[in-house]
Amino acid sequence: MVKPLTGIRIADFTVHAAGPFCTHMLSQLGAECIKIESSLRPDIFRKPHAVYGRMGPASFDQVASNKLSVRINLKDAKGVDLAKRLVEVSDVASESFRPGVMDRLGLGYETLSAIKPSLVMVSVSSSGQFGPDAHFAGYAPLFGAWGALGYLTGYADGPPVEMRHVMDHSVGMNAAMATLAAVYRQRRTGAGCHVDVGAREVAASLAGEALLLAAAGGAPFRMGNEHPRMAPHGVYRTRDLDRWLTIAVSSDAVWTRLVELIKRPDLQRDERFSTEALRHANRAALDIEMERWTGAQEAGAAADALQKVGVAAHVSFTIRDIVNDDHLRERGMVIDVDDMAGDSRAALSVPVRFSRSATGLDRGTPLLGEDEEYVFGELLGIGCAERAALVEACVIY
Repeated sequence: MVKPLTGIRIADFTVHAAGPFCTHMLSQLGAECIKIESSLRPDIFRKPHAVYGRMGPASFDQVASNKLSVRINLKDAKGVDLAKRLVEVSDVASESFRPGVMDRLGLGYETLSAIKPSLVMVSVSSSGQFGPDAHFAGYAPLFGAWGALGYLTGYADGPPVEMRHVMDHSVGMNAAMATLAAVYRQRRTGAGCHVDVGAREVAASLAGEALLLAAAGGAPFRMGNEHPRMAPHGVYRTRDLDRWLTIAVSSDAVWTRLVELIKRPDLQRDERFSTEALRHANRAALDIEMERWTGAQEAGAAADALQKVGVAAHVSFTIRDIVNDDHLRERGMVIDVDDMAGDSRAALSVPVRFSRSATGLDRGTPLLGEDEEYVFGELLGIGCAERAALVEACVIY
């Protein structure tokens, strides 16, 4: 089946995670995504990152597989001209530098839209393209901090907790959605536009209920694994080291099924736990009673037993669980791709399925400059002699 975005081409100047994740999603929906780097400034995610347990590219496979790769030296005026030629045959240009960088390179929206009026340009940055804080640099932990998500995450007696990569990917998904809206308008009217995505605004948009509470004069606070209403509600230790079970009891009827399953009729009779409100008020004592049972259970078996009687429960998955999950494998969410060293490793596909269209990864992670024969030769019509001269002049480098 044909993918839904087949026929759309993206000139991808993004780096790191948030911007590349946007174009990574779009490429799996069928867009032809051409990643622009150079030997002088390769994407930082191509570099070894020992914190992930191996001296190789950290998570480049998770944001770059399925893309094409070309080298263009944007510090050279001829390289900028080459980039403009690529944008001219593209529908979308994407970038994730600080505001002003693309303008200084000679590749800002005003310049590119003059070359191609129908161009959709997507800019992902920390705080957007204008405003008092537009010049701020930022990475994933800062996005969550700026958007108050860090303040809302953690335990009541502890500090705000860093959000990390969930922020990069949330920003990327929002940018992908905005890009699709702009491309739809482009197809409908022929008009291009500049899509401005501020990461801190994405973070703030996820604060939802807390923003409403604050606006009404309330004081949002960190709740850890607690819930404003439900109890038991949390992540409970089991018999195996660092193996955790998540349980959420949503009503009195579910509570009854839970205590019957764990054979604790005394909890049903205990006045402290007789209503939803009382269970919540006495949730610290209730959590102790829950771990008397969960602490003797194998997490998977306990989750299955709880689910069978209608109690929402599941093992708190590790990444290894995700990689080996039969359900995700069957749905094509987890697949194996070849990395730059030729080794096979698990990667995540786009998290949506279409009844009449294909989605997902078609190829592994591109080597730097792997697709120049197609992009420079076929798309741009640059002959071998001219390409060789551009390589000699370090324009293609």
